[in-house]
Amino acid sequence: MFTGIIEELGEVESLQWQGTGAQLRVRCCKVLEGMSEGASIALNGVCLTAVDFRPNSFTADLTPESLRRSNLSDLRPRSVVNLERPLTADGRLSGHIVQGHVDGTGEVVTLEPLGGRSWWLKVRVPGELERYLVHKGSVAIDGISLTVAALEDNVLAVSVIPHTFETTNLRTRRAGDRVNLECDILAKYVEKLLGVRQASGGLTEDKLRTLGY
Repeated sequence: MFTGIIEELGEVESLQWQGTGAQLRVRCCKVLEGMSEGASIALNGVCLTAVDFRPNSFTADLTPESLRRSNLSDLRPRSVVNLERPLTADGRLSGHIVQGHVDGTGEVVTLEPLGGRSWWLKVRVPGELERYLVHKGSVAIDGISLTVAALEDNVLAVSVIPHTFETTNLRTRRAGDRVNLECDILAKYVEKLLGVRQASGGLTEDKLRTLGY
């Protein structure tokens, strides 16, 4: 589990395609601390298994599913990526619960300065994901925990504070870029539970009449 608080910006050293998958090598430093072969690292919000550790890099294999559902297939050598290690049991949940299981990609519409070094980011989201987004709710964009500030016509907007802008790859984004989206897992559980209740009949007007109400 991750929190959406980016620890370090990494740089893609190489991306080698292998059939329908690929192997990625990323240059970094901080996220290698305390990690061992087979550990998880979130890269642009995608949970990857890190192997072949070297002093300043690691390798991860990308499955066809990860490539299809995320923007990892857009990466090139020197691409800047967001990195985060998993949350430890005694760690602080400073962002929100992020699984590293990307739901899909959105398209950057605009990234405009708000003044005071803050920014206003608009992202067009797939229609099937819009139902999981609510005003003031949480969303992970490229692995960054952000708060939905506005939502209209399948376009979500978030306010980006100076610290987030300066310490993540959002500062490299341009209109048309694809970004990874992970919706709040709590919304998915609520939808599933409500669906089960409705499928079993739930408490309907007809049932109330039958009970004498």
